[in-house]
Amino acid sequence: MRIALLIIKILLTVAFVAAGAAKLIGAPMMVESYEVIGLGQWFRYLTGIIEVGGAVLLWIPRRQAWGAALLGATMVGAVLAHLVVLGMSTVAPSIVLGLLCAFVLWSHRKDFPVLSRWA
Repeated sequence: MRIALLIIKILLTVAFVAAGAAKLIGAPMMVESYEVIGLGQWFRYLTGIIEVGGAVLLWIPRRQAWGAALLGATMVGAVLAHLVVLGMSTVAPSIVLGLLCAFVLWSHRKDFPVLSRWA
């Protein structure tokens, strides 16, 4: 179980640092996506900061659950954006990443106040 958790955290870190960096440096695909979403480019920067910050939290003791929750909430927003605005053909990666975040959150539930009673 520990090895699976470690591998998932590595995958999440790579995915979210890459996606967050693409948002922060202004990759054309990200700029276009956020134009279509219609919330403005400030939201792209905010999302990029959240993704990179959440990936960092996955590696800080007693903060892993917070990082997974933050990233999972971001994926809920991404799924909604894909379903409502961007199109369903690109929603699968957001769902998979969200489920992986849920696994990490559950694995560290003792460090998350709302879930600690099930630890």
